[in-house]
Amino acid sequence: MAVSGRFVLLVLLGIVPVLLLPGWGTFFAVAAALAALAGVDAALAGSPRSLRIIRSGAASVTLNARADAGLAIHNDGRRRVRGSFRDGWQPSAGAVNPVQQIDVPAGEGRRATVVLRPVRRGDLKSPHITVRSYGPLLLAARQRTIAAAGSLRVLPPFTSRRHMPSKLQKLRELDGKAAVQIRGAGTEFDSLRDYVRGDDVRSIDWRATARRSAVVVRTWRPERDRRVVMILDTSRTAAARIDDETRLDTGLEAALLLGVLAERGGDRVDFLAFDRRMRARAGSAGKGNLLGRLVQAMAPLEPEFIEMDWAAVPAQVRAATAHRSLVVLLTSLDGGAPEEGLIPAAAQLAAQHTVVVAAVRDPQLGTMLDEREDAAGVFRAAAAERALLQRTAVSAELRRFGVEVVDAEPHQLPPRLADMYIRLKAAGRL
Repeated sequence: MAVSGRFVLLVLLGIVPVLLLPGWGTFFAVAAALAALAGVDAALAGSPRSLRIIRSGAASVTLNARADAGLAIHNDGRRRVRGSFRDGWQPSAGAVNPVQQIDVPAGEGRRATVVLRPVRRGDLKSPHITVRSYGPLLLAARQRTIAAAGSLRVLPPFTSRRHMPSKLQKLRELDGKAAVQIRGAGTEFDSLRDYVRGDDVRSIDWRATARRSAVVVRTWRPERDRRVVMILDTSRTAAARIDDETRLDTGLEAALLLGVLAERGGDRVDFLAFDRRMRARAGSAGKGNLLGRLVQAMAPLEPEFIEMDWAAVPAQVRAATAHRSLVVLLTSLDGGAPEEGLIPAAAQLAAQHTVVVAAVRDPQLGTMLDEREDAAGVFRAAAAERALLQRTAVSAELRRFGVEVVDAEPHQLPPRLADMYIRLKAAGRL
């Protein structure tokens, strides 16, 4: 039984006069009377046990967007239930109105809506609802926590979507839709045209030349239906917060932009989240929208505070595809010992695939280089310089094995990685 503020006020109003009178008998009599009155009031309150609660609403929502969690509350008891309820969403769900008043007559039902504005990606849950039912005098209440499990999956925001129009325009140009063509081996045949001075003689189509009695050359376009395998590092280095988001969230944005762009370009996409075991997997094989599958697979991902098992990465790529592919490693250049993990794995992959390492660079490093007003600033600048030199050395070692490196600040990494994909596709290296 819970007492209300009104009951407390009555107790105080009863105690003050009693204290002015001689003897404690009257005091105890008034207190007992008020307690009995509160007990009767609680007994007359509708039972929260009689409530039946059914949840409804969207199963998923984009981060920072609004979601409405619906509640259908039905009173199966014989008494009116009048009071309030609290929906038990976790704080990151951003519930605007988790506490609401209810008044449900016997045998009837009411609907309520809890507005959510999530501030964190992942699976949010509300395991129960706590109901408080007041008596007719509003002196006391009966309270019970009712199991009514609710869940909401908060998807990545995909803010890098704004780069899609410009990247798709470049992709259409490569496909010949804007009269841009390339010549050379290893690409897909597009059309025939007359030979002009400067054309590669290897592009001459001798059969067509014999039929037309004029020298004819073939034009080519980048091949379609290639493989793109993205591996997102979810180890401890992914937990580092750079700028206003974690390294993991930046990798998700880059993977979303590249995945959707590659699918539009006619390529097959595989996404793997890995550290020491597979955390998530999605791909363009099968029916349905690739973007939907990607965001659903990415939503529950969180950094794992363990080291990345780089020795197992080539096997994961082989399990995803046996063909030559573009392998994109979304990881860090400054975590652990890259000469023992990242570099050997990337070099092994580069022997069969085209490999790109995409890493986030902290913009604070550049700021620290310019702040040298005092001794502490000089030491910070020296540390930043050392970190940048180490990143440069790792990048140079990777390029020595034929690995492409995209090292950019958080908001620049997704478009820079998309540009690298387009450049490799134009060069016929996919």
